[in-house]
Amino acid sequence: MNLPETTLYGKKVPKQNFYDNPSMTPALKRLFIDQVHSIVWQNKISPFTVNVGTGIYVSEIEIIHIQLNSYDLDKKVLQLIDKTIPYHILFLLEYRNEIQARISFKEESQKAGTFKIGTYYQTDWLSPSQLDLRLDGLSMDSVYENFVYQIAGDRLNFDTNAGKTEPETLKDAVILDGKRQKILSEIAALNNKIQKEKQFNRQTELYSQVKLKNKELEEL
Repeated sequence: MNLPETTLYGKKVPKQNFYDNPSMTPALKRLFIDQVHSIVWQNKISPFTVNVGTGIYVSEIEIIHIQLNSYDLDKKVLQLIDKTIPYHILFLLEYRNEIQARISFKEESQKAGTFKIGTYYQTDWLSPSQLDLRLDGLSMDSVYENFVYQIAGDRLNFDTNAGKTEPETLKDAVILDGKRQKILSEIAALNNKIQKEKQFNRQTELYSQVKLKNKELEEL
């Protein structure tokens, strides 16, 4: 990411800082130990570090760089970091000189100073030169939303042909994507059952269910 030098923070975050979190369990601590090599708080994006207006929902965006021990990183690790740091976070994961960006749809919860962490979106694993994320927007809210759209890619790009209406807000787009992902998961499960089913009549029933699910998908 080609961010202004004014955003540089560059502070290493000891993993021990997260071990003290009340949500830390022995299993989650093992994930931190096995999967995470190091964590660096790389950048701070705010109206004080870049020329953008204040946001209603987003005050700062933190860029957290995580050096991994393999390509695998359990979502629970990111969720704990997201809960511990009370700002919106863009994660940059690195392994073998490849980068993957991840970001969650993060909303303010009813409890002041806390957030509700929703769906995570991610890019493919790319070389650093291929990761093209742009700081785009006039306010912190729009900068954050544009990061989510860029990282999510096709998942939040909806076909507006055939009279379909484009989601008005990022939240609407995330909700619609959630419905689509649920149906896709159901279709995959049905196709898996079809492969294992030996009775022709039962296969026919399952094919009918897949057809109905595909119709639901088209209507979203």
